[in-house]
Amino acid sequence: MSEGADRRNVVIRAADRPGDLGWVVMAHGEIYDRQFGWGADFEALVSRIVADYATGHSPASEAAWVGEVDGERAGCVLLVADDKPQVAKLRVLLVTPTARGLGLGTRLVEESLAFAREAGYRSVTLWTTGNLASARRIYEHFGFALTEEEPAHLFGHDLVGQTWTLGLRGGSPEG
Repeated sequence: MSEGADRRNVVIRAADRPGDLGWVVMAHGEIYDRQFGWGADFEALVSRIVADYATGHSPASEAAWVGEVDGERAGCVLLVADDKPQVAKLRVLLVTPTARGLGLGTRLVEESLAFAREAGYRSVTLWTTGNLASARRIYEHFGFALTEEEPAHLFGHDLVGQTWTLGLRGGSPEG
């Protein structure tokens, strides 16, 4: 953590205010384009994930959070039900470049895993790409294991798609 990071006001809250979900899409589109050159295809994927959540989530088993730094949105994550019973999916984790190093990503994942346990999920899975090293470190910190890896051409680039899984409550990682 940088000097002065302890003076920043970091808050995790439900993504339930007007503009929160739109911000998730916008931030992903802008940041991933700037950092990785991922264009409209990636933003469209995030839009579909967020729209599915917005129009059909069950508050008892699915939730979204925004992380704020000094009152400004600076991160997000969603936890949604998988097609498999008792399996949740962690989706669209993001921390803005100016908020990195404050522990925001860790706190967002921690909040979502606590919710998953409370909701009774047996495991949580996520899909990411191999080039997202900071996110991978967060997943490893919580005990996620790499369960699948496959090269793919996505968002205009050759990437490695990865599936990570975490067993909860003594459940198997496969759910």
